[in-house]
Amino acid sequence: MSSALRISEATSLALHTMVLLAADGNGGLSSREIASSLNVSQAHLQKVLQRLGHSGLVRSERGPKGGFTLARPADEIALLEVYESIEGPLSLADCLFDRAACRNRQCILGDLISSVNGQFSEYLRQTRIAELADRPTGTRATRKKGD
Repeated sequence: MSSALRISEATSLALHTMVLLAADGNGGLSSREIASSLNVSQAHLQKVLQRLGHSGLVRSERGPKGGFTLARPADEIALLEVYESIEGPLSLADCLFDRAACRNRQCILGDLISSVNGQFSEYLRQTRIAELADRPTGTRATRKKGD
């Protein structure tokens, strides 16, 4: 297991792509449009879109009016589903190492890692793609306990 906050480029790309598709509505975006918007390789994006498609999160239409769209309403898709479509099941570790390595009775960072991982997991479970698509560009997520 590794720390949950190590997000791969593919996962980041998947999350951003899903938000772009949600903000677009139902018109559909081509992989070229998405890659250009995110300033990423179209080849890498296509691999990510394929995984999202296999997970049932996006669908594609061929042809001049085709493109990628969300397979379900954005308010029904949690960030956790997107994360797990790329990374597999979320597993949280309580140690910075892949296995416990501290000789101390407790982690040298106390409960910081498990606390941060818990917050991250909860944010992914609670946050829907629609919430992020509705935010003005450049704003950051702020969620308080109990939200």
